[in-house]
This record gives sequence, C-alpha cells and structure tokens, in this order.
Amino acid sequence: MTDDVRNIVLGVVAAGLSAALGWLARTYLWKRKLRRKQAFFGLPDNAESLLVVNRGASGPDLAVMRYDVFALLELAALIKDCNAHAQILAHDAARQGFGERTEFCVGGPASNRRMTAHLSSLLPGVRVNVDAEPSPDRGAFQIGTERYRVEVGTSEYALLGRLTVDQSNGARPVFLFCGQTAITNQAATRYLARNQERLTRKYGDSTFVLLLKVVNSGAYGPDVVELVADVTREAKTPLPTPAAPRNSHRSS
Repeated sequence: MTDDVRNIVLGVVAAGLSAALGWLARTYLWKRKLRRKQAFFGLPDNAESLLVVNRGASGPDLAVMRYDVFALLELAALIKDCNAHAQILAHDAARQGFGERTEFCVGGPASNRRMTAHLSSLLPGVRVNVDAEPSPDRGAFQIGTERYRVEVGTSEYALLGRLTVDQSNGARPVFLFCGQTAITNQAATRYLARNQERLTRKYGDSTFVLLLKVVNSGAYGPDVVELVADVTREAKTPLPTPAAPRNSHRSS
C-alpha cells in the first residue's frame, strides 16, 4: 500500500469516526432534552394524559370553541413530542382524582367545573369573580391581597400553573390554564409551549403558578404575553374567610 492510498484510507476512516461521534453526541443531547421535557410534563414514553376542556365541549357533538381548539392544538403538539397520548374530556365528565395521569385543564371556573375544583383544592389563595351580572370586577382575579381586573381586548390576565400533590410518590402534575377570556387560555398554552425549556431550567419538576398578562389581544391575538409575577406562594396561601354579616337587633 502506497503512502497516498494509506492517507486516503486513514482520511476516510477519520471522517467516518468523526461522523459517528457527531451522530452519537447529537443523539445523546436529543435524548437528554427529551427526557427533561418528559419529566417536566410527567409524560414518559407511551404515557396517557387528560385534556380537560370547558363548557363548549359539553354539547352533544363535543363542540369546542375556536380559541380552545387552538389551545388544545398547542397542548397536543407538546404531548406528541413527548411520545405520549391524550384523551379529551369535557369538564363535567372528568370525575376522577389527580396524580395518576398528567392533566391539562383549560378554561376559567365560570365555564369549567374541573377548574373550580382545582382552584379550591390546590390554589386556595386564588378567587375568580364569576358573577353573571356586568360589573367592573366581573372576571377579576384576586390573588392574595391583589386584584386584577379584565379589560377585554386590551389587558387580560391568565394563570399558568404546574401543580403536584405528592411528588415523593411519583404523582403526575396538573397543568392549569385559567384565563379571564377564551383567548387568554390559548395565550397561556402558547406561553408554556414557547418557554418550556426556560421553565424546566428554573423550576424542574417543582410546583409553580405564574400570572400572565395578555396585551392588546384585539390587535395581537394571543402572541404578546408578559410575565407579571410568580405568584406560587400567594396562590397556595388560603385567603381569609369573609366575615359573616352580623344580625342587627333592635331593642324594644
């Protein structure tokens, strides 16, 4: 074998080894990224999850409102990326506990009984005004001592939460997308999809509750979202029970 032939063979072998090592490195990094994503969502390979949707899904044909469809599509893509599966349930048909399967619950308590139960059980520091009568506080969030009113199309809020009941027992998380309006539900799911890696680095598999502000949805739709604050502590601290009115007694 001449020197030229030997150099060519060595070059081919070196190129092959470099390509193989590069492929192995990329595969390792991709798998590590996937495992971190699966851990964040509680969705190992072939896991089952629940998509719980609000009042629009309770019709005879399981019809879902437009913005909620978009929210479900955002979540379905995340679930598929984790090599997992999803079952869609109407809010009034999801009569089961939590922790066995990852749950994604979409919609505010005015239209989602499941969300009402989750807020009461898991986030006692949050109250949502669900009065049917028009008023400045209709749809407002109270989180701790702060109140956040809705200005439809201009300034709207949503809560994005990742909650677990018993992490030590391997319980799967519940993700809450509780918006003041339908478009804010989608904005919260889109925020999660776009910021999942950053949230994973910051919180890992811990509980968190974020207050998001959707800016000028009338012009920008669900795309312009600001993080107002991490309200985990306030949301998990029970609010004081309103004092019952005293009966007045008139002396005779």
